[in-house]
Formats: sequence, structure tokens, C-alpha cells
Amino acid sequence: MRDVIHLLPESLANQIAAGEVVQRPSSVVKELLENSIDAGSSQITLIIKNAGKSLIQVVDDGKGMSETDARMCFERHATSKIADTEDLFKILTFGFRGEALASIAAVAQVELKTCQESDETGVLIEIEGSEIKRQEPVMSQTGTTVSVKNLFFNVPARRNFLKSNPVEMRHIIEEFQRVALSNPEINMSLYQDDLETLNLKSGKLAKRIVSIFGKQYQDQLIPCREEVQHVLIEGYIGKPESAKKTRGEQFFFVNGRYVKHPYLHHAIMNAYEELLPEGTFPFYALKIDLDPVHVDINVHPTKTEVKFDDERTIYAVVSATIKQALASNGITPSIDFDLDVNYATQRAASTLPSSANNSNISSGSNNKFTVPTGTFNNNQVKNWQKLYPDPDKTRKWENEFMELKSRSDVPEKSGKPLEITFSSAANEINEQAEQEEKLNEHQARVQKTLQIKYKYIVAQVKSGLMVINQQAAHERILYDQFINRLESGKGISQKLVFPQTIELPPADCATLIGVLPELHQIGFELEPFGQQAFILRGIPAEIKESAADSIIESFLEQIKMNQTSLEDEKKSKMAKIMAKKASLKEGDRLHSDERQALIEQLFASSNPNYSPDGKKIIAMLGSERLDELFM
Repeated sequence: MRDVIHLLPESLANQIAAGEVVQRPSSVVKELLENSIDAGSSQITLIIKNAGKSLIQVVDDGKGMSETDARMCFERHATSKIADTEDLFKILTFGFRGEALASIAAVAQVELKTCQESDETGVLIEIEGSEIKRQEPVMSQTGTTVSVKNLFFNVPARRNFLKSNPVEMRHIIEEFQRVALSNPEINMSLYQDDLETLNLKSGKLAKRIVSIFGKQYQDQLIPCREEVQHVLIEGYIGKPESAKKTRGEQFFFVNGRYVKHPYLHHAIMNAYEELLPEGTFPFYALKIDLDPVHVDINVHPTKTEVKFDDERTIYAVVSATIKQALASNGITPSIDFDLDVNYATQRAASTLPSSANNSNISSGSNNKFTVPTGTFNNNQVKNWQKLYPDPDKTRKWENEFMELKSRSDVPEKSGKPLEITFSSAANEINEQAEQEEKLNEHQARVQKTLQIKYKYIVAQVKSGLMVINQQAAHERILYDQFINRLESGKGISQKLVFPQTIELPPADCATLIGVLPELHQIGFELEPFGQQAFILRGIPAEIKESAADSIIESFLEQIKMNQTSLEDEKKSKMAKIMAKKASLKEGDRLHSDERQALIEQLFASSNPNYSPDGKKIIAMLGSERLDELFM
């Protein structure tokens, strides 16, 4: 039997190894930025073209490399960070594996230019598919410039798996933000297709957060800090009211390294318990510094996963730190043992209006306002009664007005004087009969439908009663309308009197640019305005102006959670979001004509029985079932 096991060619082995480190352009960005940080740089510039597919260039002013080191850095498992086994348990640098540049050079065309401060000239090395094409001296400033061109040029299959430019650019910006947040003392800038996207000056973490995510974060940040038993936790969290429905603004840094840790994320969500609306996520950027012997970062090739030797303790410290920060800002109840109770009572009494101290102020079960006695005279009581009329009487008046308005034989009020015309007795009788017939028709239609709890519509049919969920029904109707617009490319838009400016983080801007054509088809008139903002000039006719920001935020959430290249699926998700935001809600009152129109449109839709989310729309109560209720 012939031997079947053989060594792989070096070029093929390098490409296989590159698959673990270089998954997409953002992977290259991460490795190059971390190398610049390890070099002690104070200024780092990232230049991107064609979402990293054509060019990824990182320029730093670090200590640079000698000619020998410049050549050795492209060899596999070549590193200056570790020398023996013990070094693996005290790693405080980033590129300790020695695989980054070797893996990148295996699947791209790489140009390295570097120079040390003590050297008169630097060195230029060009590598293409792990093969050195050129190496020569060159004049260069102190530091290193790495240019990665035509990523995956020799692995077309890998290049075909890359997403669209907006998606890949969003991943690049996210990696850049993570490195920038963990190193606020370094000046960092990002250029995208020759346009400056971010220019971050050195400073404190709070300044870096505001520079990246916008000025609105300036009043939303809560500082937190705790140090116990060789563990230091510090950073910032967001106020509960600033929580978003989208993930992505949650950052953990362990010894300066960005990590993903679901267990510690749960600790923070536990601290925010009962403070956040359902389905929202708070902002946080927390740095955890501890002895490297207590954390293992050699878990995953991308080094975004770590293990602690005592995760329970870290969990408890993180949760306690967040709770303390929230309590110190008055967001959660706390006990202040240094507070003078007598002074606090006097201060509380002085800040309340005198009427608040009266024990007769109460609200009964019937929600009527009870006027306090002993502190107002009769005239004041009358004034209070004017401000707070009997709600039962008000509701009765409203019902009478709505009933009067719904009658077809009551003329609308107009500014013209009443015109009196004379006609024969026959014409008068015919007109009266015609009006009575219209009134009877209207009353019959009113009797056909009924609204229950401003949530369900009950209609009489031959087989019994039909109960319709008005919100689910309206979602189905709107969903079909938006799908038709997306497929036809013709959206109905209403112009805004005052255009709105929507500011977004750079990563969200890159995401939103990718769906602008679909937004235009639905009816949004949205266009980029600078690098981190958009101008909203028009919205779909079915939605309210106040709901535009919420809808765009929901779009971004869905895109982040469900990255897909299928055009039909993308359109379906966008139509669902629009339908859910613009549909009727529980508590919306519908007149008889509106109820009837809703039913007619529902049965003209593509699927009257189920909403776009699969919720049941119609329930039938047959005559037999009704008879059983009274047997």
C-alpha cells in the first residue's frame, strides 16, 4: 500500500493558516493597528479604499524595525513578545502569536516601509503571496507604514464570500473604534476613499467616547470605578434612558484588549434590571485590569475571547461596580449613612407646595380629582373644578358629539349662510325618502361592526361573529403596500416642512448607506450630510414625523442582527419594520367607516389570516359556539 500522508506546500499551508487570522478586511485592520500600538506609537493613521478590498494602509510613528526584523516579521511564528513558556502566562502585548503579517502576506500584496530613529535609512519590502518581490533601502521617517493591497487576490473563492462595501466598511470602523477606545492616549485618524471619517485627538476616555459616538453622549455617561484584590474596573456606562435597541455599543477591555464575554455582559444587564425597557441595551465601555496570570488570552486565534481563573469574583465585582455607579447618580435607590435625616426631612418639606402637605388630597378608584379642604376658599374650589371637570360627564359629551357627527343627515357647519330653496311637494318627499334611505344604510353599516377595548373589531357574518385584531390586520395591509413599493421602486413620500438632521456613529452611517436605495423606494428622502450625519427631507405618507428616527433605528438593528445578501429577504424585513411602526396600535379609536374600510382592505390583502410576523388576525365565533354559551 502506498503512503498517503505528505507535507503540504508552504504556500498552501500559509493560506490555510491565514484563514484563521484573516477572515475579512477588518481582520487585517485589527492586526495592523495592534502592531502599531505595540510599537509605542503616539499617532496612527488608517487609510481604507474600496472597503479594504483594494487598500488597507496603516501609518504610525512607532519605534520602527531594523532591516533584519523587517524581513523576519513575515515568517510564521516569528515574534519579539515571548521567549519561553512562562511568557505565555504574563502577556500584556497584542501580537504575540507571530502569525499576523505572515498570514496577511499569504493572501495579499503587502508593502512594508519602516525605519528606526537611530538609522539614517529605512527598508522597503514587497511581498506577494508569501513570495518576496523586492527588498531595498529607502528614505523614510521614523515609524512603520504597512500597505495591504488586493486582499485575497490569489484566493478568489475567499474574495467571493466578502459582503458588500457598506457591510465590510462597518466591520472596519467597529475594529477601529475598539482600538481607539482602549487607547485614548493615542491620536488616531481614519480615511475612507480619501475622505476623513474620524480624527480622534488624545485625551481621556470620556472625550474619546464623545468624539466617536457624538456630542449627545456627553450628558449620558456615568463614570464608574472600583478596585478590589488586584482587580481594577473603570470606565463609563450609559444612563438607562439612553439605551438603544441595537447592540454594538458594549465594550469590554481586559488589560487593554477588546474581548467578548457574555458572562460579564450578563452581570451588567443584571445591574440594570428593571431600569431598561424590554429589548434595549445600555452603552458601556469598561476596562478590567488584573494580573495577567489570572487571565488566559490564548483561547482563540482572533484573541477576542478570554478565560478568567475566577469568573465568579469578576462577575460580582463588575455587577457591584455598575450598581454603585447607578446609585451614586440617583438612578437606583441608595442609603446614605452620612445624611442628616432631620435636615433631609426639613428640606423635603420646604420643596413641596403647601397643598401637598394636606392629607385630604387623594384620588379615588373612579379617577376623580378630590379637592383638598381647609386650604382653599370657595372661589378657588370653583376654579379647581373648572380645571378638572367630571370625566364621566366629559366622556358622555364626547360620545354624544361623536354620535351626532356620525349621522349623515346632520349638515356640516360652514361659513356660508343657510340657503332656503322652494320645491314642489313631490320633490321634497323624494329628497326626504332619499335621506332616510342613506341614514338607514349608514346605521346598518354601524351595526355590522363594533370596536372592543379599542383593540378588536367584531363584525357580524352569516356563520356568527368574526373578531379581528386591528393592529395585526393593519400590519398586513401596510406590509403588502410597502412590498409593492419596494418591488416597483415607486415610493409615496411627504415632504417635511423643516428637514431633520440625523446624527449616527460612523459604523451606523456605513450601514445606512447600504440600504439607502431601499429607503428611497419606500418613501424616505434621505441623503448623506458629512461623514456622520444624514438629512431627512421626506418620509412615507403612512408614518408620523416623530416616528422617523425610531424606524431608521429599527432598520439598523435588523441589519446588524441579520446580515443577508438575499435581496428579497432584505425587502421583507424592511417592509415588516415599516408596517409595525406605522400600524394602528391598541387604544386607537376607529369610526364605523374606518372599521369597514379596514376589513375590506384586509380581505383584499395577500394573506388576511396572518400578520407578517405570523400572528393570527381573525378568530371566528360560530353560531353553534354562541348557542353553547347560553345552553
